Amino acid sequence: MARRYRYISADSHFESPPDMWTHRVPAKYRDRAPRRIKLSNGMDAIVEEGKPIEYSGTNQFAGKSPEEFSPVALDFDNARGAGTGEERLKEQDADGIDAEVLYATEARNTAIRDKDAFLAIVRAFNDYFIEEFCAADPDRLIGVAVLPNIGVEEDIAEMKRCADMGFKTVRLHTYPSGRNYPTPEDDRFWAAALDLDMPLTIHTSFPQRTREREVYLLKYPKEPQGEERPPDFLQRIARHGIYHCGAVEAAQLILNGVFDRFPKLRIYWAENNIGWIPYFYQQMDQAYKVSASWAERLLGLKRLDRLPSEYLREHALWGFFDDPIGVELRHHVGVDRIMWSTDFPHIVTHWPRSLEVMEQQLAGVPNDERELMLAGNAVRFFHLDAA
Repeated sequence: MARRYRYISADSHFESPPDMWTHRVPAKYRDRAPRRIKLSNGMDAIVEEGKPIEYSGTNQFAGKSPEEFSPVALDFDNARGAGTGEERLKEQDADGIDAEVLYATEARNTAIRDKDAFLAIVRAFNDYFIEEFCAADPDRLIGVAVLPNIGVEEDIAEMKRCADMGFKTVRLHTYPSGRNYPTPEDDRFWAAALDLDMPLTIHTSFPQRTREREVYLLKYPKEPQGEERPPDFLQRIARHGIYHCGAVEAAQLILNGVFDRFPKLRIYWAENNIGWIPYFYQQMDQAYKVSASWAERLLGLKRLDRLPSEYLREHALWGFFDDPIGVELRHHVGVDRIMWSTDFPHIVTHWPRSLEVMEQQLAGVPNDERELMLAGNAVRFFHLDAA
């Protein structure tokens, strides 16, 4: 039966402890999965293979005031948003929202060098996520599948498997090939995602190994060396958004021609806010106009058919959570390209007052625009069954 959605958080988080899901990991790999340990002070810590012990974070903010919150302690047993799917539904009810798009990174420990073990743990988490946690109410708990991102074949296989299990979207942590820039082999993944009609999301951005000017953030047809080496054209194009989440990947996809080769591809960048985007679009186009000639001559970069911003206005969607300036500038982004969220239970959440804060920010926004940003765009993008 179709559900009526009024308020969908298009960016919330699964933050339950590992012992909630590691029983799904095959026994021979279970000792390589993340685990929770108790400290002498009663707090928790997370142990993962090849990584430092995690004692703290900003992910258990919900239900606390800024004065009482501490980012140097983990306490899953007493944290909001760290329970079962049934408990999460009660937390949604307390906040007055109808559904959440839920991101998780718990299974993707790339420090595990054993490919079979790594893939087994990723699959086990996805199995738990869709079959146990989200099964409490699949219409309200919209899990984002974790992809391994260690190779195109592995990503396509897991995406297909997750589609068969009922996932409505998958998250890219880096490009499917595992590189930090798009490669020709990634095209097979984009094609497979379109064939499956699987929505693709990026949460904030990919981890960039470096943003130093001497390191290119795109693989160019020509890469001059020495004194003839020009600046990184991508950094020229994206520089006004380079420290904003999503700007680098957006520029990489444009300049690599991904959107030209796959005109139906759409990507949602979650948790970036939107006030910076109109300025980014304007400055990106300006930089492109004055630099495209030398980029073609020195880097072999083919001219675009359109200005960079025109690609993003068609192919990119963006998430916001607390951005009154962005709401004012919404028409410069595109009202049909914006999704609201609560970021529960992370440090920017206003739970259980999310709707109160949202109403303050959307005061004066027409109802048809509100409905798109609060639910309609998410229903359309994630293919939800809505009344």
